[in-house]
Amino acid sequence: MQQHQNRDSVSRSPRKALARALLLGSWLAAGVLATFSTMAQDEDGRGQGPVVRTAEGPVRGFVRGGVSVFLGIPYAAPPVGNLRWRGPQSVEHWQEPLDATHYANTCPQVTELGAFAGPASITEDCLYLNVFTSSLGGRNPVLVWIHGGGNVDGESNDYDGSKLATGGPTGSPTVVVTINYRLGLLGYLAHPALDGEGHPFGNYGILDIQAVLQWVQRNIEAFGGDRGRVALGGQSAGASDTGANVISPLAAGLFNRAIFESSPTSTYPPLSVGLTRGNKFAVAADCPGEDAETAACLRGLSAARILQLQGTPNANGPYVTGPMVDGTIIPITPETAWTSGQFNRMPIMGGNVQDEGNFGISITEYFSGPPLAPITPAQYAANITSAYGGNAGPGNTPPAYPTGTPAAVLAEYPLANYATTQFAYDAITTHPGACRAHHVVNLWAQWVPVYQYEFNYQSAPYYFPSMPGFVALAAHTIDIQFLFPGWHGGILGVNSRSLNTQETRLSDQLVAAWTNFARTGNPNGSGNSPWPKFVNQAGAPAVLSENAPSLATFTDAQYAANHHCAFWDTLLVY
Repeated sequence: MQQHQNRDSVSRSPRKALARALLLGSWLAAGVLATFSTMAQDEDGRGQGPVVRTAEGPVRGFVRGGVSVFLGIPYAAPPVGNLRWRGPQSVEHWQEPLDATHYANTCPQVTELGAFAGPASITEDCLYLNVFTSSLGGRNPVLVWIHGGGNVDGESNDYDGSKLATGGPTGSPTVVVTINYRLGLLGYLAHPALDGEGHPFGNYGILDIQAVLQWVQRNIEAFGGDRGRVALGGQSAGASDTGANVISPLAAGLFNRAIFESSPTSTYPPLSVGLTRGNKFAVAADCPGEDAETAACLRGLSAARILQLQGTPNANGPYVTGPMVDGTIIPITPETAWTSGQFNRMPIMGGNVQDEGNFGISITEYFSGPPLAPITPAQYAANITSAYGGNAGPGNTPPAYPTGTPAAVLAEYPLANYATTQFAYDAITTHPGACRAHHVVNLWAQWVPVYQYEFNYQSAPYYFPSMPGFVALAAHTIDIQFLFPGWHGGILGVNSRSLNTQETRLSDQLVAAWTNFARTGNPNGSGNSPWPKFVNQAGAPAVLSENAPSLATFTDAQYAANHHCAFWDTLLVY
């Protein structure tokens, strides 16, 4: 992974100009669009590559494998000093071509989720995006991709959008935009001293994504994109953030397809939870109070101090909230939106992997250190009691699970039914999320076309180091490499092997589905095969099984039965 800390002065907004920054909405009002021009293209070089003239200034990229790549383009001013915990502001324009041949800074983060993310960063100047395009002169669909990481870690640097940009052997050429956005306490914080300043508050990371979408509307045609066909998607936290923008009225008209990869959004905590945690964070940071002096104190904290309070490499601290229902950016809960139809309606594609829970198990194993200690029967029972026997429900918010839930879960998932305790715990930690997805997909289908999948291939290479006794199966994040070739998490991840022939064919099929969906709103391009449009009808194919050596389908009822949804629907709070 490359970190590019210093650029020529023409490529960054001078700090003295920050006070003159305009709100991002004024860019759209101005109606300024970009144009492109090309210079001599140096294959795999960093010399005289293609130059694109954006509304903010020209950028010079490079060509690799027939794909023009532009890295580290600023889409908003650095959110530092008085701009910390404010909506993204416009960048100062530049005249000379910006060197867009290296990734820019990663947003501040400390938690790494094992080998998923990293390295840690304290650089707040991080609002940059990357563009991959195979046709500068085209009018191709656009895919804006939001990396995952629990909204506390991750970076765009890890995602090579080149294959998606070409569409693979059978897909549609697509302009791919990958992004960095504010994370953790810097991206999601509610506090009276900040919330009362008269600007949208709390969900600063979501506002960053909306700034990217506005940048796309201004500039993507210069990169060969069609601003009338924009898909927004992401994996894990990126899927959650996609849902926030599908709900947000501030994002209306900025995109018209949505992709949820692990998995459909079902809930965000209320603002009251964010305020409680934000106030406790401010007190811990020695910034008590609720006035302008408190806001100045918070903005005067070093990024390192904020991250110290945010968490550790293997866990979040008590103050992290993530996206919350603030009343403006995210005005209502997902359940209300999906039930009432009060969202930006568009075709939706989404799904999960078969063994989501194995990712959490692998993180525990990763940090346990040698000798590895697979989960024991006693730990299995203790973990279930801890997860389902406390005073709070999902997301540490009320209402609580009913009395007796741990015993009910143990009865539903007896160890005798599984070959190992890992497999049993994988099922228990996977199925609730799968049933949430089942619930949400059925709500979506009342309003918009929906295409649901499950990634069932269980033999893909895993990027965590070898951990004897642990079996990855189809763990959360393992499907990313089929869309972004070579993906292996952060710098601590390992490429155990390349995709084999069958896996490459599956990758080709998924790239075609993702790019066809960006083009038409249908992963098939047209028609209803091989991926059926979701229907909840007895015996009807409803869900695509992403697997090797071949794709398949199963019904909504089969999906629900596989994940014990009749059981979980009596416990889960939607």
